[in-house]
Amino acid sequence: MGVARYIKNEKDEVLDVILQSGIHIKPVYTQKDLEDIGFNPQEDLALPGEYPFTRGIHPMGYRSREWTTRQYTGFGTPEETNERFKLMISHGQTGLNVAFDLPTQMGLDSDDPLAEGEVGRVGMAVDSLRDFEIAFKDIPLDRIGVGLTINAVASIMLAMFQATAEKFGFKKDRVSATPQNDILKEMIGRGAWIFPVQPAVRLIGDTIEYSMKELPRTNPVSVCGYHIRESGCSPVQEIAYAFQIANTYIEEVLQRGYGIDDFVRGFTFNLNVFGNLWEQVAKFRAARKLWAKNLKERYGAKDNRSLLLRGIFGGGGYGMTKAQPENNIIRGAYYALAAALGGAQTTALCSFDEAYTIPTPRAALLSLRTFQILMEEIGLRDTVDPLAGSYFIETLTKQMEEKIVEEMKRVDEMGGMIKAVETGYVQREVARQAYEFEKGVQKGELIKVGVNKYTEGEEMEVELHEYRWESAEEQIKRTQAVRRERENRKVTQLLKELEGAAKAQKNVMPYLLECCKAYATVGEMTKVFKEVYGEFKEPSIF
Repeated sequence: MGVARYIKNEKDEVLDVILQSGIHIKPVYTQKDLEDIGFNPQEDLALPGEYPFTRGIHPMGYRSREWTTRQYTGFGTPEETNERFKLMISHGQTGLNVAFDLPTQMGLDSDDPLAEGEVGRVGMAVDSLRDFEIAFKDIPLDRIGVGLTINAVASIMLAMFQATAEKFGFKKDRVSATPQNDILKEMIGRGAWIFPVQPAVRLIGDTIEYSMKELPRTNPVSVCGYHIRESGCSPVQEIAYAFQIANTYIEEVLQRGYGIDDFVRGFTFNLNVFGNLWEQVAKFRAARKLWAKNLKERYGAKDNRSLLLRGIFGGGGYGMTKAQPENNIIRGAYYALAAALGGAQTTALCSFDEAYTIPTPRAALLSLRTFQILMEEIGLRDTVDPLAGSYFIETLTKQMEEKIVEEMKRVDEMGGMIKAVETGYVQREVARQAYEFEKGVQKGELIKVGVNKYTEGEEMEVELHEYRWESAEEQIKRTQAVRRERENRKVTQLLKELEGAAKAQKNVMPYLLECCKAYATVGEMTKVFKEVYGEFKEPSIF
């Protein structure tokens, strides 16, 4: 939930404020605080659009372009998802962020016995190219960027997206996709992994290398500090672990013989927004600066475009509560404010009902309207980085930067992020932080309105998104029909070629593209990878 710890005396006077990142907040900040922390305006701040980009990556900020709104969307069958896509676009949404059901995320076809009861439950079911053709029917893919919230089988989904776009007549160099494609964060915080660490990272390297050459507008990886934060880590750890994960993917591509400026512009980030407003704003400002320094000093990037931290700042699901869910509307507005003051290029909010259900159309529209009110009414597009120069914000930004660097050093000393994940170090740290935080909430030391304070009042009835068993049956029938109608001999041959490419450690993306075009299923392609790579064995964290 991410609130600060307030230490008070018997008179209810605040003696100390401690952020979740471990930073103590003073009652008053002055010029001396900046001097004490070694703040240098040119080195630490500069102008918006100039290195180190603390104030933002665009010189004119939101005056030149409003942030992209990309609400998380997708459920049930591809037909239902297509309807929701069109609804959100009609209400002003400028990008899509596609949710996939758990069987799809785990590389299982809808008629697999392990998928029973989960088909279409928390996202769209995708088994073959036929599903993408339905989901993206009449969507202007040359004008609407599409986020694909998928990881272990992101290479398959990216190939399927390209095959769909080409079938609909869109040129591959004009479409923009952003697969999440961050398997290390799955192993740390979410659990939707399939393959062992090394081949899983190699698959990510394949998507980056392929996109660089064939899909120039695609962002082949979105590194997700978001989910690690949702699992319980502090804001400092969120950025430190995300950057070390990104460095792992960078090194995978560098060892293939490319230069950093050849590909790193395709890296994006998915970062979380909830909790203390000032901590979030300082986190994003420090992150932009550190990412630029990381690429310039660690990897020798020379092109300024390579140094820009781009991504989606939003969500805040861990901050939403089942208790008094209407409070989440207010929380969401402040999370959106933090994202805007922090300089987000793309934003999405968890809807007020997400502690209960997939967002209903009403809840999703409220989240979208929240952004539009901030953009059009409240004045957040008036000037760039309006908090710049504040004694408090600049001190806090510098403190956040120092703590992030310390955490990154700890991972380096362990031998890098792959080692830290394989040994369970990061997982232990996240679990420890989550436990300490939950203990604080249970004891009432960390205040959550409506949960452990101000709990009086009537509970709101939340409209639930109804799960339709008929949708799962429809999906299974369609997948089985695809298998009957396709050229099965051709599919078998293409799957054998995919297997050969995987064994030879060739880039598998061209082979996946041909498999998708022939209507091979997600489960069939995943099975090939399982047979070649094996499966990840989770380390003990105790």
